[in-house]
Amino acid sequence: MPRPKILDQLRMALRARHRSPRTEQAYVRWVRRFVQFHGLRHPAGMGVEEVNAFLTHLAVERRVSAPTQGQAASALRFLYKEVLGRELGDEPDAVVRARRSSSLPVVLTRDEVGRVLACLRGDSRTVALLQYGGGLRLLETLRLRVKDVDLERREILVRRGKGSRDRITVLPVSAVALLREKLERDRAQWRRDVELGAGWVELPGAFERKSPHAGRDWPWQWIFPATRIHRETRTGRRRRHHRHPTGIQRAIRRAVRESGISKRATSHTLRHSFATHLLEDGYDIRTIQELLGHRSVRTTMQYLHVMNEHGINVRSPADRLPAHTDPISPQR
Repeated sequence: MPRPKILDQLRMALRARHRSPRTEQAYVRWVRRFVQFHGLRHPAGMGVEEVNAFLTHLAVERRVSAPTQGQAASALRFLYKEVLGRELGDEPDAVVRARRSSSLPVVLTRDEVGRVLACLRGDSRTVALLQYGGGLRLLETLRLRVKDVDLERREILVRRGKGSRDRITVLPVSAVALLREKLERDRAQWRRDVELGAGWVELPGAFERKSPHAGRDWPWQWIFPATRIHRETRTGRRRRHHRHPTGIQRAIRRAVRESGISKRATSHTLRHSFATHLLEDGYDIRTIQELLGHRSVRTTMQYLHVMNEHGINVRSPADRLPAHTDPISPQR
């Protein structure tokens, strides 16, 4: 049989190692840009010099950030090591490495979070409330299924989060009534879909082969289903995907503008605010690490710096100046 093309080999290598679909898309995109940058030369005929030239171009000409350049370098390292079977250079630092800046996350106050939520409606408001109330990432929220939310125990089971790790986080009491009403409406919609020959959803991994009819059962349905039904090309089944993240992101950005907040807040800012507010309430760092699903506690500790940045329990020496001192008047 003919040898697969280099991008197909890359996809197979990533899937064999159970990398996420988003990682696969990003790595394929970077390898394609690398090949185009060098005039469509095959990567097997290039090496560390061409890789460094491409990474330098990204930093100098395209002015990409350090994490973006690092992702491109990781994609090319994976290509050469796992697909082409050779290392990039003999030295550990042969490939250009960008120094990552330690930027602090944007955090909203409790009042600002309330103002943003007040400007949201429908699914966008429920998604934002779950992100802030449970510390969820946006895609983790949109990929929730009916069976993953326990309204009685007020728990959310996050399946295959970042790094393919499962975890349990808290379901806010304020979201229970919203979810109960939403699930009743969605169940009626699911029954109508089944009557029309639809009602299928995507199942994880090989579970569709092990339980071929589970994709039409209520517990496996998305909590935030898409508004349209599509026909899956491989099986021909009519099914709904979950809501696309771009619509939620636009709604939250619009709500931030309408609420008059001057911070550059996004949907992920709600997750940062969840962690910071738990620290302010006295919860320990290990508990917050488990709720957020961080692999290392050092990642969670960034919120300690955010608290210090906002002056928690710190009084400025300027506030202790004598009462007759006018800091605005010019010095004599």
